[in-house]
Amino acid sequence: MAFIVGIDGGGTKTAVTVTHQDQNVVVCTFTAGPINYNGGDATAIAASFRDMFHHIKQVCTHLEEIAHLCIGAAGVSHPDVARYLEQQVRENGYTGPLTITGDQETALYGAHNDMQGIILIAGTGSICFGVNDKGERHRTGGFGHLIDDGGSGYFIGRELLSILVQTEDGRKGASIIPALVYKQLGRSTVQEIIGFVYHSSTTKKEIARLAPLMTTACEQGDVLALQLAEQCAARLFELVVPVIERLRLHESPVAAAGSVLQQSRFVREALERRLAQSYPQTKLIMPLHDAAYGAVLLAQSQALSGKSM
Repeated sequence: MAFIVGIDGGGTKTAVTVTHQDQNVVVCTFTAGPINYNGGDATAIAASFRDMFHHIKQVCTHLEEIAHLCIGAAGVSHPDVARYLEQQVRENGYTGPLTITGDQETALYGAHNDMQGIILIAGTGSICFGVNDKGERHRTGGFGHLIDDGGSGYFIGRELLSILVQTEDGRKGASIIPALVYKQLGRSTVQEIIGFVYHSSTTKKEIARLAPLMTTACEQGDVLALQLAEQCAARLFELVVPVIERLRLHESPVAAAGSVLQQSRFVREALERRLAQSYPQTKLIMPLHDAAYGAVLLAQSQALSGKSM
């Protein structure tokens, strides 16, 4: 029996779903390390692929049993990224049909069970993507943490660190955020925090891991944390508006994906209020399926049409 493999290459982990081609039954799901080429470590990415294909081989017995494999990952619009990911796949012994596309496409397909609608993703980074009934597409955001990614986990982590230093030097009022950050990072002074932030080994993922502290502080009524949640929602709302307007999707639900939207009710509820005020027919919904399953759906459609991307 042939298999379909869907891979969602996120900023902190890679999710894999394997299904039977004909029965559309999920055989297994598992996670591996990140395969994000932008800012990722080549050695770590290669290790992630080896780990993935080790598990895939155990499930499928032979890679020749795979009818189609689809990878959704960030940055694949750049030819070098797509070539690099394909090279990793081929070096691990898979020679069959392969689709490599943007992770926003697989996330959209999984969220709506169709390549139509709007997906808003706020994880380590942030992006919004939509497709209307005419097949027209528009994307906002997703241009990386140095110049973009507003409302993302990285954005929140960076702002928490900013609040810490500004609270400690007197520019901001009292907050429990510094104590929470110190505890999580195992530091006790501003100087140690600065050393962590600017150390060459500190990655955007480590900054993004601080994001859940905002929710913890919000739950305790911390004013600065609540303001940050509103700020985060405002930045995410800015991503949604052009997608709604350009594609004329004023009544399309917006699927909310990524750890920020799915784990912080404060950000989610603040975003819902903004949508209700400007687009009362637009509702925030949870995705029907995750992006790895979306990659499976896309792979199935490609297998039926006999195409690769």
